[in-house]
Amino acid sequence: MAKSETGASALQPILVLKKVRTLLECFSVERPTLTLQQIRQASGLPASTCQRLVQNLVREGFLDRDGDEYRIGLGLVRWSAPGTYGLDMVRLTRPALQRLRDETGETACLYVRDGPYRTIVALAETRHVVMRLFRVGMVMALHAGSAGKVFLSYDRAAFRDAVAHGLSRFTPMTVTDVDVLTAQMEQIRRDGYAASFEERDFGAASISAPVFGFHGEPVAALGIGAPSQRLTPADVPRLAPLVVEAAADASRRMGFEPGIVDTPAP
Repeated sequence: MAKSETGASALQPILVLKKVRTLLECFSVERPTLTLQQIRQASGLPASTCQRLVQNLVREGFLDRDGDEYRIGLGLVRWSAPGTYGLDMVRLTRPALQRLRDETGETACLYVRDGPYRTIVALAETRHVVMRLFRVGMVMALHAGSAGKVFLSYDRAAFRDAVAHGLSRFTPMTVTDVDVLTAQMEQIRRDGYAASFEERDFGAASISAPVFGFHGEPVAALGIGAPSQRLTPADVPRLAPLVVEAAADASRRMGFEPGIVDTPAP
């Protein structure tokens, strides 16, 4: 009996979530508002169960009530906004990413920041047989590599998070001195891009530039990565302007208008 009760208890939250999803799926663009009776009919749930769940969903912000009608709650919309924003960013910046890959011949990546780390959220892979391995979801430290240093240069919180987390050494080229890193950040802001060579992995090089959002805030870093035999310091003057222009194009696609909203200067 005890085992049966434990199993039923473990399944109960899943069943509740399934019922909640059933209720939320009753709403659509064509039917944004519904009465309790319409929700019950559309969901097929028992009247008492439906009423109890609807009342709880209103109390927790999943649904809003206006008189006898209900609609998807503003709380639920607010909670879903970060995920929607991320998807919009990938979709909006994809043309800039693909064009950068075509112009440079190297893998182009889009990164977002999470604390002391950066994560690849989109990429356009090179057609070269010999390549640096990238994949969506790859997580890397901020202080090693050009994309991470872009975040450090334009986002004060990013620099603070990276230093607090600790500046680990990955290769002899990794910068672990805060003063040296600070000087590099100033140079990156002057140049408008960052270039790195074997800071995180041996035989790897990259160039990245910042992507700004509607209000001028740094929302992403966009850049290219390649084996160091194809991307050397001598290639930076030729490739960096292409990276900067691609990042500027991505910023425009995100709604940023240079001259109307100033970029931040940490």
